[in-house]
Amino acid sequence: MRHFRSVSDAEAGTLFHRLPRELNIDSPPDLLAAALGATLYVPGDRPEIARDVTKQAARGCISMVLCLEDSIADSSVAFAEANVAGAIQSLWERPLGDKRPGDGEPGELPLLFIRVRTPEQMLRMAELCGSGLALLSGFVIPKFENDTGYADRFFEALEQIHERFGHAGSAGNASGRHLRVMPILESPSMVHTETRTGALSAIVDVLQAHRDDILAVRIGATDLSSVFGLRRSRELTVYDVKVVAAVIADIVNVLGRPSDNFVITGPVWEHFDTSERILRPQLRLTPFTDANEPELRQRLMLGGLDGLIKEISLDQANGLLGKTVIHPTHVPVVHALSVVSHEEYLDALAIVGNVGGGASASPYRNKMNEMKPHQSWAEKTLLRSEAFGVAAEATTFVDLLEASMR
Repeated sequence: MRHFRSVSDAEAGTLFHRLPRELNIDSPPDLLAAALGATLYVPGDRPEIARDVTKQAARGCISMVLCLEDSIADSSVAFAEANVAGAIQSLWERPLGDKRPGDGEPGELPLLFIRVRTPEQMLRMAELCGSGLALLSGFVIPKFENDTGYADRFFEALEQIHERFGHAGSAGNASGRHLRVMPILESPSMVHTETRTGALSAIVDVLQAHRDDILAVRIGATDLSSVFGLRRSRELTVYDVKVVAAVIADIVNVLGRPSDNFVITGPVWEHFDTSERILRPQLRLTPFTDANEPELRQRLMLGGLDGLIKEISLDQANGLLGKTVIHPTHVPVVHALSVVSHEEYLDALAIVGNVGGGASASPYRNKMNEMKPHQSWAEKTLLRSEAFGVAAEATTFVDLLEASMR
C-alpha cells in the first residue's frame, strides 16, 4: 500500500517532488506510525465489514479500527465480536482472484486494528480471529491509565497472544509478527487538574516500559469533553474548548519529547454533513480560485470540512500527526494536509545532521533555519516525507485534495 496510489503515474509525477514510500504490515514501526494518516473507525456491529475494508482501501485509507467499545451498545458486544472476527477471517480467506467493483486490489488492505474494552476481550478476539490474526497490526486500548496497574494487564494479554500465536510458523496465526497497541488517552483523571500530573506520569512510565509494543498514542477528545458535558460544533476546533486544549498541551508536554519519539495522533473529527451556519466559512476563496477549483471549495464547505481543515492545521502546529475520523470523506483531507511541502523538505534537508550549530537563511530565502533548535523538527519532517511524499514546488494543498477526492 501507498498513500495517493489512486493518482495516476503521470499526475503523480506532476504533483510530487518525491512520491510516498511503499508500505506494508511489516514496515518499520516508526514509519507506520507516521503514515497512519486518517484512521477510520468502523463500528463492530456494522454489516459487511470486510466489504467496507476493501472499499476504503481502494479509496486511499491506510489505517482502520474495528471498534468494539463506545461505538456499539453494551447489548451488542457478543454479536460485534463474532462479526469482527468473521470479517477478518473472510478477508484472510478471500481468494486472490475474487475482485468485485469498488474493491481494492486483491490482498491490498489497510493496517487493521481492533478496539477492545478489556484485556480479556483482547485475548478472546485473538482466539476468534484464528488464522486471520495475521492481517492485524494490533489493538487499540481505550481509556488508558495505569493508576491501579490496569494498563499493565493489556500488555500481559499482548504477551500471551504473542506466546500463543506469534511463533506458529507460516501456517499459523501471526507468523512471528509483532502486534502493537495504540492506547487512547481519554480518562477523567487526565482532565481534572488535581490528578492530571500523576495520571500522565503513570502513563508515561508504563509506555516507556513497553515502548516496543506501542505504535502510536491517540487522544480521545470526545471522552475528555464529556467530563464537562461539552461538545464542540463543526464551526469550532477542539483547541477552542479550552479545558480540553489544556489536556492536549499537557499530553504533548509529557509524551511529545524527542527522546521518547512517540507519535501522538489528533483527536476525532465527528462531523460529516452540513447544517445552518453561525460563523463565517473558514476557507479562503483565493487558493481555490487560483487553482481553478471553486467547486471543490463549495463541496468542502457543504460537507462541513472547512472546520476539519482548520483543526488538522492546529493539530500539526501542536505536535500531533494523523487523525481519528469517522467518515470516508475525511480521509483525503487529512492525507492532503499531511504531504510535506517542497519548502519544508528543503529546509529539513538543510538542517538534518548539521549538529555543529549556527543559523542560515532558508533555501527559499524567507526564514532563518537554526541548526540545533530545528534538528528534531527536521528529522520528523523527513520521516513524514517518507510516509506522505513531498509536493512539487508548484503543488498546493488544493491540487493534492482535488486529485485525491475524485
